[in-house]
Amino acid sequence: MKIGINASFARKPDTGIGQVTLNFLRKLSEFKVKSEKLKDIEYILYLEEDLPQDLKLPKNFHKRIFLPLWKRDDLIRKIRWEKTLLPRKVKKDQCDILLSLYQSAAICSGLTATKHIMVVHDVIPKLFPEYLNNSRKKYYQLLTEKSIICADKIIAISKRTEKDLIQHLGVSPDKITVNYPDVDAIYKEEVSEKMNRKVLRKYKLKPGYVLAGGGLEVRKNIEGVIRAYDFLLHRNKQAFFLEDPPKLVISGKLLPQLAPLVTDAEKIIKELNLTQAVKLLDFVPQEFMPALYKNAEMFVYPSKYEGFGLPVLEAMSQGTPVIASKNSSLPEVGGDAILYTDPDFTEDIAMVIKNLLLKENLRETLSQRSKERAKLFSWEIFVEKILNIIDNLK
Repeated sequence: MKIGINASFARKPDTGIGQVTLNFLRKLSEFKVKSEKLKDIEYILYLEEDLPQDLKLPKNFHKRIFLPLWKRDDLIRKIRWEKTLLPRKVKKDQCDILLSLYQSAAICSGLTATKHIMVVHDVIPKLFPEYLNNSRKKYYQLLTEKSIICADKIIAISKRTEKDLIQHLGVSPDKITVNYPDVDAIYKEEVSEKMNRKVLRKYKLKPGYVLAGGGLEVRKNIEGVIRAYDFLLHRNKQAFFLEDPPKLVISGKLLPQLAPLVTDAEKIIKELNLTQAVKLLDFVPQEFMPALYKNAEMFVYPSKYEGFGLPVLEAMSQGTPVIASKNSSLPEVGGDAILYTDPDFTEDIAMVIKNLLLKENLRETLSQRSKERAKLFSWEIFVEKILNIIDNLK
């Protein structure tokens, strides 16, 4: 059996889909299959750039790295690569199955005996039309929706995404399997004291700050966190319930030129006169993120919508108490291990932060619950479930 894998996002390890792609490939490359049907699989990885050097592949894995003549990494290249070049390569290699590790424009109809399995992370452009702010994005979204509908099997990374596929794209429930991803192994490891000191020194931080981040898209609601923190500080001036309010620390690439899709956090902080109370870190490399979570008093993530919510699971894996929105997929990830808030009400976000800051016992309880719940998510389970789907696909 030949299985093609659309692993294009392996070139973007700092994105959620990039992390899912690379961790899936790592686990797949070491996975011992039990099915006789799957023991002699040849895997063909379709890539736009080569894989990281530390990702060693067995002999039954082969790489196909290719680009169209249009080399700039934009939607024109993306459409050309997914819609035309990838199906041609799959047909030439005579793949029995194409596994796309993200929702893409690739369609396998017309390819001899090739079945298409697609991992769908979310349908955000369908729910938030502001993301489709030009004709190229609208065209790509139409192609992607058609590809999702045409896929032989869909793997949704949460029950929320499954419901959205059924409700907004009319996908049959029989075609969908829910399969939760995990986080990178670095978040599962205990952070060394040396790394703790290095990260705190690098960013000039003291332990006990309130952490927010996971991206500065407007949907992530960083503005809601900043305004809630401002509200909390003003209330504190009146009631003095916090002797020494912790700093608010925000990680994420500052790209004000992309407004209105991205929050101009720096501008909001200046307008609210919070420059001394809020620290912007800009982009933080993944190697430093576990220590950044570990030294936080809590992680606040009142996102308007998530297909899964990897930052929440990252924080939980380090035992950091989490506050998240009570919407979309986040309750699926957090269960009873985190606190929930209404992302549309600044005062509610502020009061949940205050409640957690004032209750040490609650923070300790959530920390323990988070670590235990994080153990329920596993790359081994994720890979095994996909291989079972392949095994049963007729």
